Amino acid sequence: MKVPLAQPVMTEGMIEAAMQALRNERLTLGDSMFKFEEMFAKMVGVDHAVSVNSGTAALQLALQAAGVKTGHSVVTSAMSFVATSNAFVAFGAVPVFCDVLENEYTMDPLRLKKAVDRGTKAVIPVHLYGYPCRMDEIDDAVRAAKVVVIEDACQAHGAVYKGKRAGALGDFGCFSFYPTKNMSVGGDGGMITTNDAKAAELMRRMRHCGRKSHYEHDVIGYTMRLNTVNAAIGIEQLKLLDGWNEKRRAVGRHYDSKLEGVGDLKLPLPPTKEVVPVYHLYTVRTPRRDELKKHLESKGVQVGVHYEIPIHLQPIYREMFGFKEGSLPVTERLCRQVLTLPMFPDMTTEQVEYVCESVSEFYG
Repeated sequence: MKVPLAQPVMTEGMIEAAMQALRNERLTLGDSMFKFEEMFAKMVGVDHAVSVNSGTAALQLALQAAGVKTGHSVVTSAMSFVATSNAFVAFGAVPVFCDVLENEYTMDPLRLKKAVDRGTKAVIPVHLYGYPCRMDEIDDAVRAAKVVVIEDACQAHGAVYKGKRAGALGDFGCFSFYPTKNMSVGGDGGMITTNDAKAAELMRRMRHCGRKSHYEHDVIGYTMRLNTVNAAIGIEQLKLLDGWNEKRRAVGRHYDSKLEGVGDLKLPLPPTKEVVPVYHLYTVRTPRRDELKKHLESKGVQVGVHYEIPIHLQPIYREMFGFKEGSLPVTERLCRQVLTLPMFPDMTTEQVEYVCESVSEFYG
């Protein structure tokens, strides 16, 4: 059996929505883009949503709207995709990395408190693998410093923490619609969520070349608009998001039931009354990661490593900032052990069973 790591969905309804947008709307800043923003803000539970052309762009505009500038420091997690910090390093802000919690893979609030100082302008907690950070504790850790909290929710569409959705837990929330995410737009795309009306208006102008009016520009801006056709697809995917997430949780439960106690595997934390993850990825942990990876691939099971090299040990970060091994011991150890198993909404019982049998065979 061949089991893919992910399987993006493109239905006839999404294709038809794209065709309607191409036939009847402006290709940029069309009606579908504004409707998508309105629907996404309602789903998250905030007043404003600003669409852009990638998750990286979402982070960058949120940071700049929050006043982060050259020389400011931003605290985030190194156990993430490199875009999390590239978004602010690109314009001269300085990265400060905080270690993560052993079993949650998210920012450790106690270590965060020690990492924040007078130069800190913003903190970016990463809801990694679709599991929400401990946002109440993070808020407590940074309250005295009065820093801006920007959620990297690029893997957490629809995740819930204490009754609130990811993207409504900080000052800003940033999402990616890359094709393998819990929902996509048929290509690259991103969204910023906030209750700050002034910041939302600034980001709308920044994504559109900094325009105040058609020929007048009063801020430095970019070309970061989401295409109308992508927004039309996003509308259709958003309608299915909650159902897809529940299917992911069902796959997660199936994995849990079959893999609990197998070998030395450490499984993801399950949902609780307060924390409802969305299983963007189902990530296990073992010191024998590379051996298990090779075995599963030989069985036709596609797996991933998210992420093999933590951000602070990426070559460019070593070169620019002098980061070395040993500075984030938990992150570094976890990045040597994590392995991502196949996870997508339409994963069949037979596929899950086959993956689990292949894992058990390795340990057997």
